[in-house]
Amino acid sequence: MPTMFGIVDLFAGPGGLGEGFASLNVGRHAPFRIGISVEKEPSAHRTLTLRAFLRDYGGRHGVLPQEFIDFHAGRSSEPDWSAVDSEAWQQAVNEARVLELGTEAAATAIDGTISALKRKYDDTILIGGPPCQAYSLVGRVRSRGKIGYVPEEDARHYLFREYIRVLDKLRPAAFVMENVKGMLSSTVESRLVFEMLMEDLASLGTGRGHHYEMRAIRVLDSRASLQEPNQPSDFIVRAEEFGVPQRRHRVIIVGIRSDIAGRASGAQMAISGMERTVRDVIETMPALRSGISRGLDDAATWQGEVRGAAQLLADISKGKESRALCDAFMSVAKQLKHCAPKLRATTQLPDGYGSSNDALLQWIERPELGAIAQHETRGHMASDLGRYLFAAVFGCVRGYSPKAADFPLMLSPDHRNWHSGIFNDRFRVQLAGQASTTVTSHISKDGHYFIHPDPMQCRSFTVREAARLQTFPDDYLFLGNRTQQYVQVGNAVPPFLAAQIAKIIYLTLS
Repeated sequence: MPTMFGIVDLFAGPGGLGEGFASLNVGRHAPFRIGISVEKEPSAHRTLTLRAFLRDYGGRHGVLPQEFIDFHAGRSSEPDWSAVDSEAWQQAVNEARVLELGTEAAATAIDGTISALKRKYDDTILIGGPPCQAYSLVGRVRSRGKIGYVPEEDARHYLFREYIRVLDKLRPAAFVMENVKGMLSSTVESRLVFEMLMEDLASLGTGRGHHYEMRAIRVLDSRASLQEPNQPSDFIVRAEEFGVPQRRHRVIIVGIRSDIAGRASGAQMAISGMERTVRDVIETMPALRSGISRGLDDAATWQGEVRGAAQLLADISKGKESRALCDAFMSVAKQLKHCAPKLRATTQLPDGYGSSNDALLQWIERPELGAIAQHETRGHMASDLGRYLFAAVFGCVRGYSPKAADFPLMLSPDHRNWHSGIFNDRFRVQLAGQASTTVTSHISKDGHYFIHPDPMQCRSFTVREAARLQTFPDDYLFLGNRTQQYVQVGNAVPPFLAAQIAKIIYLTLS
């Protein structure tokens, strides 16, 4: 029989990394099965549990349950999943655990699962990464402003030690640890966190069996492989090289148990090598308008606000150097005068949905679905609509996102640091013809860094559009309120990338 690997997924979030491993099929063989996924945030745990249920249900029945299709489409409230399929639901509850790593309860649950996985599967894999806030440069700056904050006492710096404890207990064939680039320069007690981590990893198994050899994922000539690293930066993986429409750069450490590490040098796989763009994944999505967060919010009011801003921007862009901008603003104003009002939300499937020959769209689109879910816009202040419009038009005409100095004075926000350079990228349009910038949990705040490239929509990305940039399939439903949904999407590993990492590891171990 083909080799089967049981997965332990720590710090799972909504399950992006686990989704990549669980979805891998080699021939008709799915080599990776999640035994336990651990997440402490309740809304992400709900998402994780539902996905585990759908995965198990699909394995039993070969289709999505109709109850989910109706719930996904907004035609019904969330059903009692245990009544839909009690066995699949019980499996999901056993798999997805809402636990805080580092506690006794979490250690007991994980250790019990480890024993079961060792009995059930040929070998095991450990995946996940400690929370990135304490490692990221931004996280350190924000935390420094907290009264009484002492970096050395921040428990998040030491959560990776729980990962090490589980790794030592599990002794898997391989592990995958993911984190932000900031961890390469983060320090605690004047020591580099990365150095401390590598020392801990290297010490495992010393004097009592097999140790782990570290490998970096390298890309050369459109082929990916596991190689011995020469320097810490070798561990940085660039998602866009793997066909993800996002310039997301993360540290990914792969450890191979020394008794099988010799196989890693020969394992490699072809990747697309072609940069995918924002347009590739959102172009077919139904067009929407943003809302107005203060005051009257209806289509006519919105069109009046945006049209007025377009006309004003056209008037102040009539200088010779800005002729192209002027024409673009005039075009928007004319179209808004005659176009039909747009909706703020829709579940309508795009034309030709599920019939693409494109590998990325085949990954994202799920023909069983009857609707698009979570494609609903946020409200923005009327004053921000002009800034969104300017950024989108500027991006179309100039081919890059405007800096603060590029904005007309009339659009300057009431902020004393606007012209200081600190907020140079406060409003950032994602360009249709390029991969997006990194989708982060900050998208939950206001959307200013994730402005839609179409000036006629004048808005930030919806949850579903952000999820598509992260390569989540359309049947991946994020539970919780909209802010929680954005946070889940931004914190995840792109599943399309995770599936390719899973394949490299499978080729190494098989």
